[in-house]
Amino acid sequence: MTDFKKLVPAHMQKLASYKPGKHLRQAEMESGVRCIKMASNENPFGPSPLAVEAMKAATGDVNFYPDNGVMELTARLAEIHEIDPTQILITAGSTTLLDILARTLLGPGLNAVTSKLSFIVYPIVTQAAGARLIEVPTLDDGYDLEGILAAVDGNTRLVYLANPNNPTGTVVDAGAIDRFLDRLPAHVITVLDEAYCDFASYFAAERGFDYSHALDYVRAERPVVVLRTFSKAHGLAGLRVGYGIGPAELMGYFARMKPAFMVSALGEAAALAALADADHLQKSVENNARGAKLLTPAIAEMGIRVVPTWANFIFCHVGEEARSLCQHLQENGVIVRPMTGPWGAPDAFRVSIGTPEQNEQFLGALKRARIPELK
Repeated sequence: MTDFKKLVPAHMQKLASYKPGKHLRQAEMESGVRCIKMASNENPFGPSPLAVEAMKAATGDVNFYPDNGVMELTARLAEIHEIDPTQILITAGSTTLLDILARTLLGPGLNAVTSKLSFIVYPIVTQAAGARLIEVPTLDDGYDLEGILAAVDGNTRLVYLANPNNPTGTVVDAGAIDRFLDRLPAHVITVLDEAYCDFASYFAAERGFDYSHALDYVRAERPVVVLRTFSKAHGLAGLRVGYGIGPAELMGYFARMKPAFMVSALGEAAALAALADADHLQKSVENNARGAKLLTPAIAEMGIRVVPTWANFIFCHVGEEARSLCQHLQENGVIVRPMTGPWGAPDAFRVSIGTPEQNEQFLGALKRARIPELK
């Protein structure tokens, strides 16, 4: 008999797999009631109608392999961002690009640095590459940039900054990131994960806040890789289209690690059409802002500490174990994301902002749960 354990490297044996938010059909089978999903930060309106039509049109060519270089979408993004196409790499969602970054730049004896209570994929891709992840304690539910700088050493190759941060919804202002990058050693690449940038940009305009200089870093060829995705504001989560922008030479190395035909023809067609529908994007970010203004005080009134959000979800500290509350919500037809296990916040849950009707349904279910006040 083959001893498979001996064939798998020790760091892979310890690796935990990514566990996504509960699927709608699974929750409905468990609870026996119709549910709405407010757990995975998806666009409650779905994709642009233009994207739907583009997908339908593209089905006639699905017998052919997709364009491996995703050239049309690359060119369009380069035009929008005013950068060279060689500075862009499109992958099957930004999570796949995180894996490529880690496999390219990390390995045994090296490390990456990020914050505790940040995106759950960072430890997975780092450990899968055989490297060590250093997690710095949070500051006001977000990133402590001074703490991260102090944790960087000669073996650090990556720093992950999610801005806004998932799951807490906090941001770091652009000036603070400017100063952080100026002090970071030259051997460290900063991954500036802006998956929720569309929502943050809208909030920033409302609040008079300087949110992001990310594209300035790219144009200046600084050691920064910016991640974006079509999964959130554009509503294409099921198609898996994301991209990174950074120094051309570095992106070229990442391209060598990209599996062939990673982005589907349907995904590219939908993403191109989504970029052309400014009205759908505006509808999504405006609805999100209204939902945040409704939900934040309403949740707080029930004795739950709410972290003000810059994204399309709200992070909620219950003050006690939150899993039972999440189960109660599911039994009342609302799926939210408990922050248990590898997230590291068993007293918290994250709820995605939905349509006005979904938000009201969530608040009704939460009231019925009778959450005790914080002690």
